[in-house]
Amino acid sequence: MTISRAAAAGAGVAAAVLGAGLGEVLAVLIAPRSSPFGAIGSALIDLAPSWAKDAAIALFGTADKVALLVLIALVLLGLAAGAGILQRARPPWGAVLAGALGVAGAIAALTRADAGVLSPLPSIAAGAVAAVVLAMLLRPAVPEGVGEGMSRRSFLTTTAVAVIVGAGAAAWAATREVGGRTVAAIRSALRLPAPAATASVPTRAELGLDGLAPVVTPNDEFYRIDTALIVPEIDPSAWRLRIHGLVEREVELTWDELLALPLSEHVVTLACVSNEVGGDLIGNAVWLGHPIRDLLARAAPLPEADMVLSRSQDGFTAGTPLEALTDDRDALLAVGMNGEPLPIEHGFPVRMVVPGLYGYVSATKWVVELEVTRFDRARAYWTDRGWSERGPIKLQSRIDVPRAGTVAAGEVTFAGVAWHQHVGVTGVEVQVDDGPWRPAALATAISDDTWVQWSLRTEVAPGDHEVRCRAVSADGSTQTSDTAPPAPDGATGWHSRRFSAE
Repeated sequence: MTISRAAAAGAGVAAAVLGAGLGEVLAVLIAPRSSPFGAIGSALIDLAPSWAKDAAIALFGTADKVALLVLIALVLLGLAAGAGILQRARPPWGAVLAGALGVAGAIAALTRADAGVLSPLPSIAAGAVAAVVLAMLLRPAVPEGVGEGMSRRSFLTTTAVAVIVGAGAAAWAATREVGGRTVAAIRSALRLPAPAATASVPTRAELGLDGLAPVVTPNDEFYRIDTALIVPEIDPSAWRLRIHGLVEREVELTWDELLALPLSEHVVTLACVSNEVGGDLIGNAVWLGHPIRDLLARAAPLPEADMVLSRSQDGFTAGTPLEALTDDRDALLAVGMNGEPLPIEHGFPVRMVVPGLYGYVSATKWVVELEVTRFDRARAYWTDRGWSERGPIKLQSRIDVPRAGTVAAGEVTFAGVAWHQHVGVTGVEVQVDDGPWRPAALATAISDDTWVQWSLRTEVAPGDHEVRCRAVSADGSTQTSDTAPPAPDGATGWHSRRFSAE
C-alpha cells in the first residue's frame, strides 16, 4: 500500500495521541505531577522570557495556562505530523523523532522541584508507545511472497483506534481520582478550628450596585496568576514548613501544630503586579491563619537579615522584605479563605497572605519553606526576570459601572473600587469629559488593607462621553496620571471608560 503524505501525517498524529494518552494514564497511576503535558508546559513556563509571560497574562489573563496547554498541544501535533511524514520518507527517523519527544518530556519532568524517581517514566512510556505505533502504521512494504503490508482499510482502522484510545485515555486521566482519597476529598472533609478572632465586614462596606465588584470576592471568582501549570496537591498530614537561614534556631512546623496555634481572620485584598490599570487581577477575601511574625520570632532572625525567601512545593520562590513580615500588619500563614479551607488552586493546605505587597513578592501558595536571608544574597523567581525586589502596591482605582456602552441620559451612577493596601483610601474623585473633578461617596472601608467601593451620581447630557477616576490615599497622595506598564513594579495611570448617553 502506498501511503500519501497526508495519511502519514495522520498516522503520526494518531501515534502521538495514543502515546500521550497512555502517558497521562501512567502519570495518574504512579506520579500524578509528572504528566507529559504538564512537565513540558512547566518547563516552558520556567524557560520563557519575561516578555512572553507578561504578554500571555496581558492577552489571556487567568486563562493563560489553558492557552499554554492548547499551544503545546498544537505544537506537539505539528511535530507528530512531521514525524509521520519523515517516517514515510526515511524510516526509522520518524519513529526516532517520536521517541525523542518522550525523552524531552522525561528531562522536563526531572527538572521539577518535586521530581521523584518515577517522574520520567510517563513521558518515556509515551514516547516509546508513539514510536512503536508509528513504525507499525508506516512499516515498509515487504517483498512479494514474504507477506502483505497493511491494507488501506487496516491502516485507517488502526489509525482511528489509536486516536480514540489515546483521547479516551487522556480524558480518563484528566478526571480520574486515584485511591479514593484524593487531596480534594481530604480538603472536602476537613474542618478548620474556630478562629480565636473573627473578622467582620461592615454592612455599609457593600453598596449593592449591579455591575460593581462585590466587596468580598467569592472563591470561584478570585483571580489566579501563578507559575503552576500542574497544581500541587499536598496531603496536609505530609505538609511541613521549615524556617531556616539567618536565624538563631531552625523551626519546623507540621499541619497539626499549625492548627493548634491561635488562628485569626483578617480581610485582605491581594493584587497581581501584572494587573493593568482598570484590570481585574485583584480580589478581596476573608483569610484565616496564624501571624507569620510569631513564627519568625521563634526562629529569631539575625540582625543582618532583611529578606525572607519563601518557597513553594513546586519550586516557585518569592522574596519578601523581612520588615513586612514582622511589623504590625496582618501577614498570615493562611489555611482558610472565605470560611472554608483554601481551595487547592489558591494554595491548599497553606499559603502566605501579606497586605500591601504585590503577590509576586509575598503571596506564595503551597508554601513549604521560609529562608531568612538578605536581598544581596538571594534572588526570587520574578526578580530574576526583571521585576523589582520589594513590590509595594500602588494607589489605584477602577470604574466598574457603567461598562462601555449606552446609558440613559440624565442622572447616571458611576461606581467602582479603589485600593492602597496597608495605607488606606480616603477619597475618590470622578471627572466626566473635561468637567470638574467631583468627590465620590465612599462605602465603609473594612480596613486599610482592603479595597473600598465608591459611587457618584451626576447629570449626563445626551452624547458620547468619557469618565475617569483617581483615588486619594490616607497618606495624602493622589493617584498619579502618569501612565506606566505593569513591569517592573506595577502599572500607573487613571482608569477611564467611554460610553454614550441617549
